[in-house]
Amino acid sequence: MQVVEKSAAGLSRVIEVIVPATELNEKLDARIKEVAPQMKLKGFRPGKVPASHVRKAYGRDFMGEIVNATLNESSQKALEDAKLRPAAPAEMKLTSDMDKVVAGQADLAYEMSLEVMPDFTPVDPKTLKLERPVYEATDADIEETLKELASQSKSYEDKTGKTVKAADGDQLTIDFVGKIDGEAFEGGSAEDADLVIGSNRFIPGFEEQLKGAKVGEEKVVEVTFPEDYQAAHLAGKKAAFDVTVKAIKAEAETKIDDEFAKRLGLEDLEKLKGILKDNLNQQYTNAARFKLKRALLDQLDAGHSFDLPPKMVEAEFDGIWRQVEADKEAGRLPEEDAKKSDKALKEEYRKIAERRVRLGLVLAEIGRANNVGVTDQELNNALMAEARNYPGQERQVLDFYRQNPEAAAQMRAPIYEEKVCELIFGQAEMTDKPISKEDLMKEDDEG
Repeated sequence: MQVVEKSAAGLSRVIEVIVPATELNEKLDARIKEVAPQMKLKGFRPGKVPASHVRKAYGRDFMGEIVNATLNESSQKALEDAKLRPAAPAEMKLTSDMDKVVAGQADLAYEMSLEVMPDFTPVDPKTLKLERPVYEATDADIEETLKELASQSKSYEDKTGKTVKAADGDQLTIDFVGKIDGEAFEGGSAEDADLVIGSNRFIPGFEEQLKGAKVGEEKVVEVTFPEDYQAAHLAGKKAAFDVTVKAIKAEAETKIDDEFAKRLGLEDLEKLKGILKDNLNQQYTNAARFKLKRALLDQLDAGHSFDLPPKMVEAEFDGIWRQVEADKEAGRLPEEDAKKSDKALKEEYRKIAERRVRLGLVLAEIGRANNVGVTDQELNNALMAEARNYPGQERQVLDFYRQNPEAAAQMRAPIYEEKVCELIFGQAEMTDKPISKEDLMKEDDEG
């Protein structure tokens, strides 16, 4: 095998590899010699098929397999011999006539275009100093959460007074029959239906017409179905609903006591508070872990400066920019970004792309130096978790990742990153730093 470095510019390399036809033919001869004794062909005794006949009948197929295997083996060996570590998979370009190669008449020649890992020494995790944000749930936090929980568990009591009339926020129990052109339509009737005025659960205009109604009152509510109504046969049509008001209830104050906890399936209020405290502390721990990781990445970014593989940066930027354009099209672009020109945005997001590539390379080197890897079980657990996000389609999701190595690699990358970060956290000098809840939960700019 002959290996020639055709060009070297920065981190880019172009390598030419030539595998002589004689070497390929030797492999073909060995393959034929291996399989001929096991072959059974019509007209020949088992194990007595001449090598020349095997070559004539199956030579091209065998040579095709040999060429594919040789491409993988020779490309890896060429990189090892040249002591090159690709930053990403190399691009292969065949330069020989493949028909002649498969026929055993020409050398196998191809070029590999690749970007190599930049030469740098990553920081020793033991030299890093990090401050871990610390915050624990207070009684006030638990009380605030209890109030939010109570507000989500509304209860209603019959309205009392001399003249009870329905108002905003009241819950009505009603019977209704919907009609179009005097004829009741399917799905337009119900009995003992609960409706909170102002909840916007019913057709626009329906709830408003029930304000001021009394218990026992019968009303005709006239509405027009929206043009984009999900039932196409009703969209845009006028309808009249014969409504009977059977009960009017006002929202009752939810008392936060043992009975409230029991309605939620717990023994008492103290048990509920304990669960809420654990949940809050888990949220705060996750938020602290996020900020700690962000602080680590900021240190790693500031502490390393080296040339970046252009194609990796371009690929990262392209992915970011596609998302920016999709957000712009859907009107989801942050207000501060919406005010900027595309030129300004591209400059900002290119810096983010460069930061991500730089950090990815630094983390990869630290992981390599410490023998960090992702096990098949860890990857499989992540795939199963991803599949569970698509109920009923789990098998298709798993098959997709197993049949697409690049997609599986994208799933593996964040697992690897987290493991390297955990390694660093375990070796760095760590100091706990108390922090306010406001600062802990404040969102950081992306980078």
